[in-house]
Amino acid sequence: MHRRDFLKNAAIAAAAASSSKLYASGKTPSDPIAKRALGKTGEKLSIIGFGGIVVMDEDPSAARNIVAEAVDRGINYFDIAPSYGNAQERLGPALAPYRKNCFLACKTEGRLKDDSRKQLEESLRLLETDHVDLYQFHALTKMTELDTVLGPGGAMETMEAAKKEGKIRYIGFSVHSVETALAALGRYNFDTVLFPVNWVLFSQANFGPQILKRAQEKQMGILALKAMAKTTWPSDESKNHPEPKCWYQPARYPDEASLGLRWTLGHPITAAIPPGDERYFRLAMDVAQNYTPLEPHEEQALLSGGKGLEPIFHLGNDV
Repeated sequence: MHRRDFLKNAAIAAAAASSSKLYASGKTPSDPIAKRALGKTGEKLSIIGFGGIVVMDEDPSAARNIVAEAVDRGINYFDIAPSYGNAQERLGPALAPYRKNCFLACKTEGRLKDDSRKQLEESLRLLETDHVDLYQFHALTKMTELDTVLGPGGAMETMEAAKKEGKIRYIGFSVHSVETALAALGRYNFDTVLFPVNWVLFSQANFGPQILKRAQEKQMGILALKAMAKTTWPSDESKNHPEPKCWYQPARYPDEASLGLRWTLGHPITAAIPPGDERYFRLAMDVAQNYTPLEPHEEQALLSGGKGLEPIFHLGNDV
């Protein structure tokens, strides 16, 4: 491991350990995590979401402990997907005691009616629940995918049927393409959109402001990804980097990661989902419990640090 990575990991780990000790002693950094309205749904979600990757490959007891801590600290929004390894199997039993008071979002990679139905039923089984509150098309990137899900025999038929059956309550999508996002927002009245709201992407790639603007106009629930992301991994580290639960390079130090998250929370979003690493998730909970908007000098410093970085997404990511 490079010395810079060791120092970064040590700093994040120290911040997480401090958070864990506070919780174990019966103390939390400040008030419970605040909630915001989810568009026109009438729901209110914690400003930080629990990304299911946090419990992927963890022991069941560790999964129960982190879920219990998150709920105790005010988190009521949980997000999961079938592609997150064994995360559904870990989250289901851990969340069961709190399920009635939590908002559970799941996703499907199925683009057709039959495969999306199969994924939905399997997710309900693994998550030990009779419904999910939000069901989302996962990572709609290509326009051809959007055409498929909204076309005859497409996965939207599963979504609408499942909503009538009471197996889902709201319909949304996650997206990594500005062009596909805008097209989707124009073709269907989705309840939510989940997309990157990140200081490097907004300032260096003009990626995201367009989605935010359009979703606001439609009064949708706006959910944010990649608040703590920074850049891509160097080519020599792309397959062997120190963050096994994070395909992009997150902010290296707690101060920078915290500023990035506060920058995202300063936008008109409902909630942000931190990286799947437990250390970053704990840091995000601390930030949320003590959240204050960025001061002008803090924002200037953050944006200056992003100049020249390679964004993890670009306009035109629809091919």
